[in-house]
Amino acid sequence: MEFTREIYWNVGHGAATLVPMYLLVIAALAVLVYGFRQRIEVYRLGLPLNRTDNLGDRIVGMLKNVLLQKKVTQVLWPGLLHGLFFWGFFLLLIGTTLIVIQADFTDLLFDYRFLTGTFYKLFSVTLDLAGLVAILMLSGLLIRRYVLRPEGLVTKRDDAIMHGLMLTILCTGFLIEGARMAVTEMGTPLAPWSPVGMAVAGVLSAAGEGALLTVHKLTWWFHLLLVMAFICLIPFTKFRHILTTSANYLFTDRGPKGKLVKLDLENEESETFGATSLKEMTWKDIFDADACTICKRCQDRCPAYATGKPLSPMKVVNQLQEVAFTAPDSQLIELIGKDVLWSCTTCRACQEICPAAIEHVGKIVELRRSMVLMEGEFPGEEVMAAMEATEVNGNPLGIGYASRGDWAEGLGVKTVGEDADIDILYFVGCYASFDKRNIAVARSFIQLCQAAGVKVGILGKEEKCCGEPMRKMGNEYLFQTLAAEMVELINGSGVKKVVTTCPHCYNTLAKDYRDFGLEVEVEPYTVYLERLLSEGRLRVRSEDLVCTYHDSCYLGRHNDIYDAPRQLIRAAGGRITEMEKNREEAFCCSAGGGRIMAEEKIGERINIRRVQMASATGTAILVSNCPFCLTMFEDGVKGAGVEESLKPRDIAEILAERIQRA
Repeated sequence: MEFTREIYWNVGHGAATLVPMYLLVIAALAVLVYGFRQRIEVYRLGLPLNRTDNLGDRIVGMLKNVLLQKKVTQVLWPGLLHGLFFWGFFLLLIGTTLIVIQADFTDLLFDYRFLTGTFYKLFSVTLDLAGLVAILMLSGLLIRRYVLRPEGLVTKRDDAIMHGLMLTILCTGFLIEGARMAVTEMGTPLAPWSPVGMAVAGVLSAAGEGALLTVHKLTWWFHLLLVMAFICLIPFTKFRHILTTSANYLFTDRGPKGKLVKLDLENEESETFGATSLKEMTWKDIFDADACTICKRCQDRCPAYATGKPLSPMKVVNQLQEVAFTAPDSQLIELIGKDVLWSCTTCRACQEICPAAIEHVGKIVELRRSMVLMEGEFPGEEVMAAMEATEVNGNPLGIGYASRGDWAEGLGVKTVGEDADIDILYFVGCYASFDKRNIAVARSFIQLCQAAGVKVGILGKEEKCCGEPMRKMGNEYLFQTLAAEMVELINGSGVKKVVTTCPHCYNTLAKDYRDFGLEVEVEPYTVYLERLLSEGRLRVRSEDLVCTYHDSCYLGRHNDIYDAPRQLIRAAGGRITEMEKNREEAFCCSAGGGRIMAEEKIGERINIRRVQMASATGTAILVSNCPFCLTMFEDGVKGAGVEESLKPRDIAEILAERIQRA
């Protein structure tokens, strides 16, 4: 026998079938287009933003994320269920497309059939198994949502529509196949190549042929109507994420990672700075909100939400979506809440885990900019005092700028003004310049460089805060003032490389300062020291050290630097016991987003929660690579009551104690 089947079996392949079928298809596609045209008009309410540069790379990136479900499967169980469902449904879509191509084009017009023989057998078994997997995975997702009910997972009418409609489409598909096979294929060599259909046919075979023909025809038309309803509902329900989330991979920010948009503060035509309403945000911000699937992954990873703060990144995005399509003139800050916006540490945990490539941090910073620049409002008087101190003394600690280089006394380090013949310029940062605990880190770094024969210069009293905390807190004006001054100073010094011991300084100089003309190479000290070790220029003794390691947000998620710090620790003899949340999933110390300047007044203290995670490893040393983190942990061990059992250290301190001199 020929291994194939009659595609329009029992329903006919004449005008009586094709005309109404294609009229339904055209009508459904018209509704789809109409629905998205309406949504596009809403997207256009936002400000322009170019997200179509390097289009080829963008398309490749989109296809990788869509077809491989890379971001979706980051969270194992729900991600794997969704990924397998997608792959099953996608194979069914391909199979249906091939059937239409053969039946209504190649066979109809050219009398050519390709769904025959061995190819058809493989085609049939693949689609059967794909459909079964799709049903099983969708059932698993349904149980998770409606039976297990994970905390924080929002369930709306759209979810019931999606689960019910897709499950019915899949089940009616197998019912159609089973009725057909019960009449035409049972007992033939072809039947086993449709294992699920054969099982359904076995159940239906007790019915008479007349009943099976009726069931088949009615179910075929019902199935078609369901599919058309599915297409029509896409723009008006969460089904739209099929297209919007896929497109969001195309429109994703291609870097530099975490870099903020520079405001044109000299634009005399601008009446406002930052965002207070939807029309002051970009079209991408609105599109992001429409791509959100409300999966709560961002909320689950948010350190602010986890410690009782009012911030939920998911809720913020969905409030923007609700405003965009119901009340676009609403005042966003009042709607979202000021405490919500001030709670963010800009740690990027939300963005890293988001399966829809939504950019949460930039939205929050834009709203903060409006509060600061337009209203002069800060989360507390202590933040305002830090801003004023930075304006006067160039640092938020309020210490006189003239003493900024005093930390290096006795180390033989000169400023670039005294000696420009240096290998690297060390941009020290405020805490390593003035905070006693972090001064020890700066001195350790100098000792390591000197042991490796590296000549280091500093800016001394001419160095000022890089401005990162001020910018993340919304004070773009103060940031730009500091940035312009520091860029002019560094470029004018003639140095070729800048190294920092602060990830916040590194991130700012390496990315944000490019908008202000910084030309030199910038490197974090962990990467720099790791290279000195690998080249044999720096040698350290390996002494037994059991510790845990904290990935700072601005070295880790903001810059994907995870291995170099660990290699340094291991080179010093360290055996790392990882915390429950590490690398991309690391829990913030609470100091990012300018929060280093603010008191934490709501909920549990984030730094205490992180210290408790470190203490749970049973190690005595908590190693970090950031002055903000070190400061938070020194305070956190006291708050957690583990001062006697856990000691915060910086990588530079550990290495400096183990310098092996020639």
